[in-house]
Parts: sequence; C-alpha cells; structure tokens
Amino acid sequence: TPKMEELVATPYRHDGRDNAEAFFLQGMTRAMQQLARQAHPGFPVTIYYAFKQSEADGNDGIASTGWETFLAAIVTAGFSLVGTWPMRTERNARSIGIGTNALASSIVLVCRKRETTAQTIDKKRFVRTLRSELPLRIDLMINGTADDTDRFGQSAIAPVDLAQAMIGPGMEIYSRYAAILEDDGSPLPVRTALALINSIIDEFFNQSEGALDGDTRFCLAWFEECGWTEGEFGRADTLARAKNTSVDGLATAGVLVSKKGRVRLLARDEYPADWDPKNDSRTPVWEALHQMIRALYTGGEAAAGQLLRAMPDKADAIRQLAYRLYTLCERKGWAEDARSYNELVIAWDGVRRHSADPGASEQELF
Repeated sequence: TPKMEELVATPYRHDGRDNAEAFFLQGMTRAMQQLARQAHPGFPVTIYYAFKQSEADGNDGIASTGWETFLAAIVTAGFSLVGTWPMRTERNARSIGIGTNALASSIVLVCRKRETTAQTIDKKRFVRTLRSELPLRIDLMINGTADDTDRFGQSAIAPVDLAQAMIGPGMEIYSRYAAILEDDGSPLPVRTALALINSIIDEFFNQSEGALDGDTRFCLAWFEECGWTEGEFGRADTLARAKNTSVDGLATAGVLVSKKGRVRLLARDEYPADWDPKNDSRTPVWEALHQMIRALYTGGEAAAGQLLRAMPDKADAIRQLAYRLYTLCERKGWAEDARSYNELVIAWDGVRRHSADPGASEQELF
C-alpha cells in the first residue's frame, strides 16, 4: 500500500522531524476541515484519539508533539472542543501496562463548530477565565456527583487520568475564541495552553492544602523534599514550626520517627495493623490516608471501609490528599507510590459503600 500519503508524522519519510510534523498538521487540518464542513450544527462531532504509551511520558499529561499537533489541527479547522474523556481500550494486563501507571489508551474528543461571532482575546484574559471556570470542573471530577441514593451520578475520575480529562474543559475555553494572543501579538500555541491548564490544576490542590491540619501540611512538604528518606532534624524542626506543629508532636501522632538528629516519615507498611481511629486522639489526614491504603492492600475495600466508617469527617480530605500526592509522585517519577494513591481513589466508591454498610456482601453492595 502507498505509504507516503499516510497521515503519520514519520521523520524518515519527510526528511526530518519538523517536516514530518508540518505534514501531519497540514493533512490533519484538511481532514478536520472536511469534518467541520460536513458536520450538522445540531450534533457534536466525536473523535477518538488513540496514542502510544510513550506519548504520556512527559510531565504535562499527554504532552507529545503528535497530541499537541492533533489538538491544533482541530482548533485551526474551526472546531471548538467541548469535552475530552479518557477511555480504557486496552487490557490492564497488557505488557506495556504491567508495573506502570498506565494511562487510558484513547481519548474521546467532543467538538462543535466554533461560533462565527467568537472574540479575539489576550493571554491575560485567557488565564483569568481558566482560573474562574476550571476549579469548579476539577472539583466535579475529583468528587463526582453520585451520592448514596444516586446510582447514575458521575463517579470521581482516577488521579492517573485527571490531567487528560481536564484538557476538555481547558481546551473548551481555549477553542471558544477566534484567537488568543501573546503579549507580542502572536497566537498562543496549544503547548502553552496545556501548560497553563496544568498550572491551574496545581493551584487548585495548593489552595486546598490550607484546609489541612498542620501535621499533614508538614508531611506533605517533607515528603516533597525527602520522600521516604531521612533528613536533618534541624530542617524538620524549622519546617514543623512553620506549619504550626512540632517534630515531637508528629512522632506522637505516629507519622514519623526521629532518632539521632535524623527524621523520616513512616512508610505505608510501617503503620500498625491494629490501629483504631476511635482510640487515636491525634489523627492527621496524612495518617488516615496511609492507614487506609495499608488496609486496602492487606484487607481489601471492606477493611479500608471499616476505617473510613470510624472517621467520616475526614473522607473528602483523604481523597483530595490522595489526588495531590499522586500528582506529586507522578512528577517526581515515584511510580510505585503514585500507584497506591491512584488505586485508593479507584476503589473509593466500594470503600465508601463498605463504610456505610460494613455487613453487606459484595453482591448486595453492587
């Protein structure tokens, strides 16, 4: 079959990466323009984008040239993106997914023709609009809409897919305008837009830290700096004071060990298996989260649900901290730790049901 006309960005067919990317963008733009011309205004156009695992290796979600070019082609063709959603179209046990935080292997993009009256704005207004609209969408994605009486509400999305799913609301804002201009008058590229979207996600979780207890805020900052390794007592003491807590208090709370001038956070498997929140007078959200992960790994959703039943007031904070720590670990390259936080969120609905009805069987719960 003819290969030169095949719409793929293959460098060796086009004398280099830049030429290959230009070929792909031009061809995909023409294809999207045809779709836009043929699309009925009363119905959205749904596009499925399948990507290679290597495209997800960057720090900005799916940040490969192919993905950015694909988004640029859609916007240039006159479409406005109104939603994106990750889909699992490959088995979790496929060889590329074993031992990794494998992302969804396809993205569904929902598009409509851009309004002919669309405005041109500058970058500052675009950022203000992102800050105004995205936090509500992030909150919906991490908390969902379903409650105990609503079986058909939206479930919270897994942390591993959050950055992908947020592309939809972010790119909806980007693509609703005829153009977004940089300070020098040049068009704002898709790559910059994606980076700004991810920065808003970071701002959301950074702001939510203010509602956490001082012990947890210390653990989060220390973990970001040292992970599970030891650090100097002096540095820990200074940080603890800044978070309105103390190293001795943190040791009493059972989240770290302090010996011979060195401080280290307790790893998940070091937490006591006989822990009972009702008998703990000082329970940081950090401790509650890692105890639930320990229980999930050793006793399944029922064991984690039993712990949650004893501390329902901490449920939202535990889940939000799991998202925050997943994002941190993913960017640090700590895949094993990231996986544990992701798995707790994925299991959250089952854990919550067990916490509400600890005596029910799996069949009754689902």
